Amino acid sequence: MDLMLKDKVALVTAASRGLGYATAQALAQEGTKVAICARQADALQAAARDLGKETGSETLPVIADVSRANDIERLVHETLAQWGRIDALFLNAGGPPTGHFLNFTPEDWEHAFQLTIQSAVRLAYAVIPLMQKQGGGSILANTSITVHHPLDNLTLSNSLRLAVVGLVKSLSIELGPDNIRVNAIAPGWTRTERVNEILRARAEQNTTTLNDEAAKLAAGVPLRRMGDPLEFGRAAAFLLSPAASYITGITLLVDGGMARAVQ
Repeated sequence: MDLMLKDKVALVTAASRGLGYATAQALAQEGTKVAICARQADALQAAARDLGKETGSETLPVIADVSRANDIERLVHETLAQWGRIDALFLNAGGPPTGHFLNFTPEDWEHAFQLTIQSAVRLAYAVIPLMQKQGGGSILANTSITVHHPLDNLTLSNSLRLAVVGLVKSLSIELGPDNIRVNAIAPGWTRTERVNEILRARAEQNTTTLNDEAAKLAAGVPLRRMGDPLEFGRAAAFLLSPAASYITGITLLVDGGMARAVQ
């Protein structure tokens, strides 16, 4: 199927690794021009080189921390200076730390709020007026299976990502008349660096090994395995693409069937 993404411009945040990189990769494979950001210059430059070699698509790396308002403004400005438009925005940020409620201070909550919620809000403020002037666009927020299926030891994620889904639903209603689609995507256990960090924490807590903890997780997934990041990336690219032109306001689970709730 043609996703109609060739020569479109996408902005993908936190894209030097993990699900951000996988989404940028899937978009670039479709011929999309992709601006990516991350905090670490070396990792970001390496990701941009890899994307160029793998896909041949144009890639713009911009060093930026999405929890900082000035960085977001500069990121959007540099993307526009390079290509003059933004057709698709993938809202993505590193996950909040693992832990139970009493492991955290109010300051930890504030930092997680800035990273998880305010980054999405600020990016939306920066890009929505551009999309309105262009006559449309697509926004996709990366959340987590925790918005449907809270997980132990992920109190910050369980709590704050729900606010992002509320924002997505509200924006989808408000911006529909402007031909701007807004959706969320909720990955389950996908074998990224972030998930490996969670597995290490669980292994330390349970005095087991990383592989033991990975096997436990896979046993709870109907497909009996974790996802590959590119499986997520392809789903994200579809939702961001014109091929999904009549889909807005949803939260798509990409979890191998792990969440048992009836939607």
